Amino acid sequence: MKKIVPMALAATMSLSFLAACGNGSDSAEGSAKPAATPAGSAAATAPAAGGANANIKGKVTFLTNRTDMVDKEYKDYAKRFKEKYPNADVEFEAIRDYDKNVKVRISSGDYPDIVLIPTIPNSDLPKYFAPLDDMGLGDKIYFKDFRATGGKMYGIASGASTVGLVYNKKAFKDAGITAVPKTLDELYAAMDKLKAKGIVPLASNFKDKWPLQSWVYDLPPVIAGNANVANDRIKSETPYTLDGAFGKSFSILKTMHQKGYLEADINSTNWEQSKKDVATGKFAMYLLGNWVINQVIENGAKSEDIGFFPMPYDNSGKINSPLNPDWFYAVNKNSKNPETAKAFLKWLIEESGYDKFAGFIPVLKDKQPDLPQLAEFKSFNPTFFEGVPDNDQAIATQNKAQIDPPGLVQEFVLGDGKAIFDKFNKQWADAKKSLGY
Repeated sequence: MKKIVPMALAATMSLSFLAACGNGSDSAEGSAKPAATPAGSAAATAPAAGGANANIKGKVTFLTNRTDMVDKEYKDYAKRFKEKYPNADVEFEAIRDYDKNVKVRISSGDYPDIVLIPTIPNSDLPKYFAPLDDMGLGDKIYFKDFRATGGKMYGIASGASTVGLVYNKKAFKDAGITAVPKTLDELYAAMDKLKAKGIVPLASNFKDKWPLQSWVYDLPPVIAGNANVANDRIKSETPYTLDGAFGKSFSILKTMHQKGYLEADINSTNWEQSKKDVATGKFAMYLLGNWVINQVIENGAKSEDIGFFPMPYDNSGKINSPLNPDWFYAVNKNSKNPETAKAFLKWLIEESGYDKFAGFIPVLKDKQPDLPQLAEFKSFNPTFFEGVPDNDQAIATQNKAQIDPPGLVQEFVLGDGKAIFDKFNKQWADAKKSLGY
């Protein structure tokens, strides 16, 4: 899923994030402090959705992409939520290839009480989801207007992240790499040293496809210096070009594949195994968000052995990095227990500790990030590049053209880049014409 930040909000978030990395990266875990609410305001007088009242009852189901959490963390969440709301129960269903599969589910009308919003236009949100403005969170969270339409909020971000190179410091040391690369040529040189040492330089998770999202959504905007790269596709009949932002981004991954810097067989990669391989130093790096850091640590690495630095995408020495929301929670408009669904969603944000577990920058404005690697990332003085909400016409055209962006990356890396772009440009132009754009 695309993960981007609205410009008006992001300037504030960027400042908060920078301050937090400097002052709060080593803070102990704790529940978020509620933001002060002026007496007499609507939020102060309205009963919170998470309050212990008779409406919080019955069973709700959360459809999640976190297949790794079902057997442990989610069981704990269900237990803790029931301790707070004895008349309520929460169950979890985890699926892979989430964006594609959840679209099928919501289109059929048969989908659980709580889901993560897929790549659909904001104008379609009221068709499937309930407004969340009555939860008392609007002024306390970032991205409140990101998944909104008609003046109503339909989604709440699960957290925020930046994207860069998560690396195993021991692997770097073993390969004789003494300084973090700051240019693309320096990155390739470091990868040569890692490869010579028998260490896989970058875990691409090519077959799993969804980890390729960083090459689609995160690198092109910072390469172009334009937050609207994806939205601006609607202005063109040929949005994909070799010398454009998408071509430059995809070409870096293609070069890495050609030089043998990725897995030996990129068509048989394994996401779960890759976390163990990065943890042990068999693989050196990921190009992913800070959310993956804790997952690497959970797979056997010491926190002090895992680092995080901005991705150098050219040789200018300039460092731009994205700052984005992650998936957005939403509540099924036809849920039989909507108040319970909202209560659980609010509990996830305020009390579950999921942001710390996931290694996120918290979505609550007054809660500081707890990940020391974010302080390391900030020490390289990147310019955080914030995105903009999706353009409905661009998303509708992409869906009509049946363009799967990570799938496009796969085809580009394995085939003739120009021919692949020509094919997808035709699909784009035909879809755009059929929709009347």
